[in-house]
Amino acid sequence: MIEFCSVYLDEPIIAGRGADFFFPAEITRKIALFFVHGGGWGAGSRTIFHRLITEYNKYGFACACSDYRLSGVTAAEQVSDLRCAYSLFVKKLRERNCPAEIMVVGSSAGAHLAALLTLAAPGECGDAIAFEGEWVAPRGAALQATPITFEPWTDIFPAIWSSMQKIAGTPYEPGSEVYRRLSPVTYLGEKNPPLFFLEAENEHMFPGTMTQDFARKHNALGIPSKWKEYPRTEHGFLYDLTRWQQREAFEDIRQFAESL
Repeated sequence: MIEFCSVYLDEPIIAGRGADFFFPAEITRKIALFFVHGGGWGAGSRTIFHRLITEYNKYGFACACSDYRLSGVTAAEQVSDLRCAYSLFVKKLRERNCPAEIMVVGSSAGAHLAALLTLAAPGECGDAIAFEGEWVAPRGAALQATPITFEPWTDIFPAIWSSMQKIAGTPYEPGSEVYRRLSPVTYLGEKNPPLFFLEAENEHMFPGTMTQDFARKHNALGIPSKWKEYPRTEHGFLYDLTRWQQREAFEDIRQFAESL
């Protein structure tokens, strides 16, 4: 039996500012999982992770997934939306006398937002501090197809670069403070929690070499971050459990969460 509730964060309701919470009958894992969907910062839904979440519930994980506003906002405002939903998850865990120890899981644009949620302090990436209570930083993150920087790179996929500039809220100029603050790599440091980067062999949007370099720098600092490439997979492969690569990634995430 799974206890499920869906909550909107505002009255009246604001589209995109909602979250789903899933609690198994017996929560046996100290780490809870918070999922952030992708979709190029302008599409997608939290429901895409329901299949994985209900499977993690069988292993005793409390889980949550959140939407965020998809139009008329910047990436910083999307981070603010996620911080509100994440903080509500912290509250719900504490109401159940569970430790507020959370690993964030994200894919693509969701991996970017999840990385900022995990690495940047509240307000640091330009997000408004609108959540209630103290900020409880994530214990780690599992990130698939991560835009680790918002600065353009050689051979950047044109459609993605267009989406990045749109969600930044201002055109790109070299040295732009907005783009620097929206780059997860800006916050790389010795106090970071461990990260697990899951990369598709046939990734065409965000080069896995950049996250591999990030993981190596973490390892040099003594942070046990991981990087793994999954053969014969493509961008955004993480959302289901029908293929062996998806099932392997599912198990890898489970083991990583339990190692935190």
